[in-house]
Amino acid sequence: MSLDRKDILSIEELTREEIEIILKTAAQFAEVTQRKIKKVPTLRGKTVINLFFENSTRTRTSFEIAGKRLSADVINISTSASSVSKGETLLDTAKNLEAMHPDIIVCRHSSAGASHVLARYLKNTSVINAGDGAHEHPSQALLDMMTVKQNKKQTDGLRVAIVGDIAMSRVARSNIYCFQKMGAKVSVVAPASMMPVDIQKLGVNVHHDLRSGIEGADIVMMLRIQQERIHQSPFPNLREYSKQYGLNTETMKHLKKDVLIMHPGPVNRGVEIDPEVADGPFSVILSQVTNGVAVRMALLYLFSGENNMNL
Repeated sequence: MSLDRKDILSIEELTREEIEIILKTAAQFAEVTQRKIKKVPTLRGKTVINLFFENSTRTRTSFEIAGKRLSADVINISTSASSVSKGETLLDTAKNLEAMHPDIIVCRHSSAGASHVLARYLKNTSVINAGDGAHEHPSQALLDMMTVKQNKKQTDGLRVAIVGDIAMSRVARSNIYCFQKMGAKVSVVAPASMMPVDIQKLGVNVHHDLRSGIEGADIVMMLRIQQERIHQSPFPNLREYSKQYGLNTETMKHLKKDVLIMHPGPVNRGVEIDPEVADGPFSVILSQVTNGVAVRMALLYLFSGENNMNL
């Protein structure tokens, strides 16, 4: 299995077939993570640079573990440790890194389109977008889809509700594209101030009421409320937001008996989701984290130029 692409920058540009290839490859690598010795020689001699200009726990650690389990040489660079802190531009930083002949640069940046700029100018290095502003977070959507496929017989016809700060969420955007490409129907739920004005152009159903928005959903994905954004909403504080849009045990009584509860993290317990729900029997939040390693192993392999998995 292979992809005829140099970079992975967004879910929007992928076909359903390409998504399936990535997920099938990830399923093969998932078996490696269950072994006593969780390492294969697939990317021995390859160099992966994790270039992160935003804080990250799950994504950065996941990409690092993925690279190391594939036997790649993994280098982590953060803003404080780079020459960007001295005034160097992102593009100059990337060009200098490419001059050292890495095979892949994994980039997270606060500016939408940052990874696209790198991909355009770096001719000999693959670029993987690990999140760019409010634009997209493709690997998150892929690991979410892997989790869904492990728990549902098929994706066609599934009803998905994404709840939270839709306007500022790259996770929401990538998941909307991914679920739709896989045949699911997507609803988004948020107060008007947290909903993009043109969101209906993406073919989603828009709800401002939590109960109606998640009714009949097979999957409910809760998004972190950015505390710094609460003053822009009609709610005076996080507690008031939680009363109207938080997922709690009472709300769960109205959901399907086989619903999946998802969250990309980090979780604000007691705000968008109560601890009893996050840790409850319908939650697959930790499975999402586990699958993140396998999906990122698949991405590093598929965009490394290697054609032998060496499992």
